[in-house]
Amino acid sequence: MRVLDPRSTALALLVMLAVWDLAAVAQQPSFKSSAERVTIAVVARDRHGRPITGLSASDFEILDDGQRRSIVDFQIAGSRVSVALLLDTSGSMKLPPKFELSTDVANLLLASLSEGVDEAGLFTFDKVLHLAHPFTTEFEPIRSAVHSTPPFGSTSLYDAIADTAQQLSTRPGRRALVVVTDGVDTSSLLAPAQVSAIASSIDMPVYVVAVGIAPDSHGNLSDLARWSGGAFYGVATPADSSLAARQIVMDVRHQYLLAFEPDASPGWHRIEVRARQRPTLQARSGYWVTDLPAVTR
Repeated sequence: MRVLDPRSTALALLVMLAVWDLAAVAQQPSFKSSAERVTIAVVARDRHGRPITGLSASDFEILDDGQRRSIVDFQIAGSRVSVALLLDTSGSMKLPPKFELSTDVANLLLASLSEGVDEAGLFTFDKVLHLAHPFTTEFEPIRSAVHSTPPFGSTSLYDAIADTAQQLSTRPGRRALVVVTDGVDTSSLLAPAQVSAIASSIDMPVYVVAVGIAPDSHGNLSDLARWSGGAFYGVATPADSSLAARQIVMDVRHQYLLAFEPDASPGWHRIEVRARQRPTLQARSGYWVTDLPAVTR
């Protein structure tokens, strides 16, 4: 198992955040001019929570700091799904039924993916982040790794989310970070709002599955997920685990990818995506422009 210490990344991010408030983060896509593009992954749902398919670019509108932007590229479902599964293996997960629910979610999530086509990687965390298994299209080794890590140690939940989001940002296709945790954090350097800014800036939907706790007891995690374009699920039973896993994979598989030319002025830019007939939309909350050389991905 490879240990990925997020401390150096987190410290660099905090320095930038101190200058630019919650929006300024390091190691993220930057745009030097209007010739660059910002891509937004969008999930559209009907009133029953089901993904809406068959939409076109003309059905969407993008507002960038209130200014309407033309959609210069549009893609519908078709490419494979890339999922980073981030499991909380800190000491607080020992308490039943947290560990059992956590493994249930992981197994059900993998079962919802298309083995041999989609890809998944397994990360675990306590005080530091661990790469338990690299990205692969074969899931049996990941299933084995899920059951082989006993809970132990303190918790750097928000640092682990930020670092894993950065690593997943290079993966192809539609992608999502799925965090399975009890929501306890004892040693992170980053705050929830800072992590949501990081995830939003690199268009990384974060899905948080909170095991063994009430859904309304973790507003910070819920906000983090929503601002990144993901969602929050409270899981207390195996039936909850199944519903969350299926919904997450369905969301990612039905992402619409919209691209527009951004404002070149440095700073944080807030994005609002609208659609005809006013469906419920999931999309990241903004993007960041710096004077640094552009980062391609």
